[in-house]
Amino acid sequence: MLTQPHVTPVILCGGSGTRLWPLSRVHAPKQFVDLGGGRTLFGDTLQRVSPISQAKPPIIVTSESQRFSVLNHLSLVKQEAQILLEPCPRDTAAAIALAALAMGKQEDDLLLVLPSDHVIKEPEAFCSTVLQGLKCASDGYLVTFGIVPTRPETGYGYIEGGELLEGPARRVERFLEKPDLATAKVFAQSSAYFWNSGIFLFKAKVFLEELAHFAADILQAVARSWEMRNKDGVFIRPEASAFTAAQSLSIDYAVMEKTEKACVLPLAAGWSDLGSWEAFYENATPDAQGNVCAGDVLIEQSRNNYLKSCHRLLAVVGVDNVAVVETADAVLVASRDHVQSVKAIVDRLKKDKRRECIEHRLVQRPWGSYEILALDARFQVKRIVVHPKAELSLQMHHHRAEHWVVVSGTAEVTKGEEVFLLTENESTFIPLGQKHRLRNPGIIPLEIIEIQSGSYLGEDDIVRYEDRYKRIHA
Repeated sequence: MLTQPHVTPVILCGGSGTRLWPLSRVHAPKQFVDLGGGRTLFGDTLQRVSPISQAKPPIIVTSESQRFSVLNHLSLVKQEAQILLEPCPRDTAAAIALAALAMGKQEDDLLLVLPSDHVIKEPEAFCSTVLQGLKCASDGYLVTFGIVPTRPETGYGYIEGGELLEGPARRVERFLEKPDLATAKVFAQSSAYFWNSGIFLFKAKVFLEELAHFAADILQAVARSWEMRNKDGVFIRPEASAFTAAQSLSIDYAVMEKTEKACVLPLAAGWSDLGSWEAFYENATPDAQGNVCAGDVLIEQSRNNYLKSCHRLLAVVGVDNVAVVETADAVLVASRDHVQSVKAIVDRLKKDKRRECIEHRLVQRPWGSYEILALDARFQVKRIVVHPKAELSLQMHHHRAEHWVVVSGTAEVTKGEEVFLLTENESTFIPLGQKHRLRNPGIIPLEIIEIQSGSYLGEDDIVRYEDRYKRIHA
């Protein structure tokens, strides 16, 4: 009886999902968006790979801005993982190289590489297909999973399969860019063409060998960065300057389109990359008028719309074929056949340095969260929630004063040389320039209202003296 080879999941978790703005933001990308009942795409991904990994902790490659979101989600499901922090975005070839190098002496083990933000409606079929690929991967092939097309699709790249290898696996004939509609119709009618899923299975050693052959500069830069890494609590930080020197290339361009060891395994498991609001529409069940609604939505004389309300009543009258997405600080209205162009709006927001593309009014922090309730030129009101036993950094502000009112729980306040407790309905004032810290010594969440006033209210007006979470900025 053959023993199943060890499989380590590698979850790529650095994307920002710009086409799903305004729900997805740079610091709150789509993999961490609550889909209802606390469910997220990142959490679904962890569950999906669990039967395959045989309890082997995953490797998660993420960014500095998303590290605490990853950590919070892992703690919710009581899951251990290696968390590798990319110093800067360098696409998937460098990210996967980091994970392969992290395997060390276990380089003959298999890596199952997958994005953190995809939907797979049939996880059992997914697991079954991955198990089918173990033989090819163990034999030294770089296996990519090709989605069996369910329709002509111009939004995905394609893979053409060639000679049959092991079982349904085929040698990769070529990778193709996103086609026009006429070509997509031809591909959808053929059994030789598959959507490019971005999911891979291979030996760490084989991937590194092929990367050394076809993109040696990337491997050299990442390897230097890995050798000079340091550990920051649970986070592993590759050295920044060496990693930054790596060329930014996808695994497809760097390796898969050039290697002779690429094979494609057909995958039919209800896959979607949820890369646009149209994909959300297609993955839901419309009502009798063809509308898909989420949240508090009222409709009159409207058909075939995607309508999502996160905070307020959304009323829609006499419109067809649009996507409307409401959040606390932004509303998107787009024709359904133009939702791929949302990225252009995000690019404009970035150019204008507007916070609406970076984060929501509700912002997660390692100690809890804060939500902006009101904001004007010289004042800001926040609702702050601090987890039990958690604390904010010891800090000072040059440009603002703060007034704290405890709503529930118990607050331990450090104010200059004083340390004292506040309970419900009690308050304190923090003058501009005074060192201070907020801590929750209790066993229930601490909730306070913070009123800021001053000439500048930005989050970068924080001078940190001590911080449990070793943050420089956020």
